[in-house]
Amino acid sequence: MTETKITGRQIIVIASLIFGVLFGAGNLIFPVHLGQLAGAHWLGASSGFLISGVLLPLMALLAISITRSNDIYDLARPNGHYYALIFLILVQATLGPLFAMPRTATVPYTIGFAPHISASGNVVGLLIYTGIFFVIVFGLTVTEAKITDLIGKILNPVFLVLLFIIFFLAFISPMGRTQTTPVTAEYSIHAFSSGFLQGYNTMDILGCLAFGVAIISAIKELGIEDTKKISWTTAKSGTIGIMGIAVIYICLIWLGATSLYQFKVADNGGTTLAQIAHYYMGFVGDALLATLTSVTCLTTAMGLAAAFSEDLHRLFPRVSYKKFLLFNCLFSFLVANLGLDKIIAWSAPVLVFLYPLAITLTILGITSPLFKTDPIVYRVTTGLTFIPAVFDLVNNLPVGLQKTSFAQAMISFAHQYFPLFSLGFSWIPFAVAGFIIGIGIRLVRKQQGKLES
Repeated sequence: MTETKITGRQIIVIASLIFGVLFGAGNLIFPVHLGQLAGAHWLGASSGFLISGVLLPLMALLAISITRSNDIYDLARPNGHYYALIFLILVQATLGPLFAMPRTATVPYTIGFAPHISASGNVVGLLIYTGIFFVIVFGLTVTEAKITDLIGKILNPVFLVLLFIIFFLAFISPMGRTQTTPVTAEYSIHAFSSGFLQGYNTMDILGCLAFGVAIISAIKELGIEDTKKISWTTAKSGTIGIMGIAVIYICLIWLGATSLYQFKVADNGGTTLAQIAHYYMGFVGDALLATLTSVTCLTTAMGLAAAFSEDLHRLFPRVSYKKFLLFNCLFSFLVANLGLDKIIAWSAPVLVFLYPLAITLTILGITSPLFKTDPIVYRVTTGLTFIPAVFDLVNNLPVGLQKTSFAQAMISFAHQYFPLFSLGFSWIPFAVAGFIIGIGIRLVRKQQGKLES
């Protein structure tokens, strides 16, 4: 039986699906904020951001296709049942009620509504907005409404058109020259590494691990069954999709850098984006941005809510999908009312812990055919990566917790003995060492098996 040959049009369809998985309205705020922080060093920071925010998610998709995994649990299963189970729960909790879900409500509020309400009024405003937001999310998700198809095909493209209008206006009438914009201390020396770490905030590698199976399934529905062809199709489609995202990210980072001529560095990119939209489009821009970000974030929240509830229901079938969904929406509502700044601050330690584990799992998945998915390679690599990841978590705790004597002792120890710790990359030498040791143990075992036989 001859396999269906995939056409250029189908490649574009898959590319747009990958674009939709990776890019959401919430992702707007981080590149803009990065541009403000990096200033004149925005290009160096962009390169780091694009690797962690765009390239690594594409690699996650490849890992899923190569290993033929059905979900995150399958991908992490060589590390053992309990590790795979805990890792899946941590990823879904991060994408669900702890951080990403609450962020889908706070981002559009911060961009579209907060600038027009007093500081005291924003407490009540956020409460009302997030309450309505998550009631709609629950209502539409529990009934499996097809509104996401409508939004994906009509409103998301409208949102992108609005974004490109702002880009066009900014390019013909820039707020200033990036070459002479101020650079914050962190980005004056380590622009690339700081940009790379800022890319963690997109959570896109975690999103691809969670939703990648849907993309691989879409490719299979086109008649492609061979693993190599699926991987090749994923690579081609993903490259097209990520090029679109990369262009948007670069434009947003540049916008953030030029905005320093008009606005001071904000606490988050949502505030800056609202200021930029008002600068170029006035109140019309404010209204359009508020509406479109709310709608696009709503669809993102629906996808996250459904994925969390489905995965948890599959793991714990005694608890219904509807109960998990209700818990997710209620908890997300409570977290959202902490505000965007606190959500970002509390997500930082979790992301610097999870990302090294997700990156190494992705690389192990891609290279798994070379060592026959031997669990020893997975377990040694993951085990050694876990050590610096814990220290990175402690190093990124909010100031109050970070200043405790125990935390300071851990941070001091890591600075002294872990290479690249000050850059946030101490996990890399540990992971490389773990991979080499794991391969070595595999070869020794293989050799011993030959000798015994």
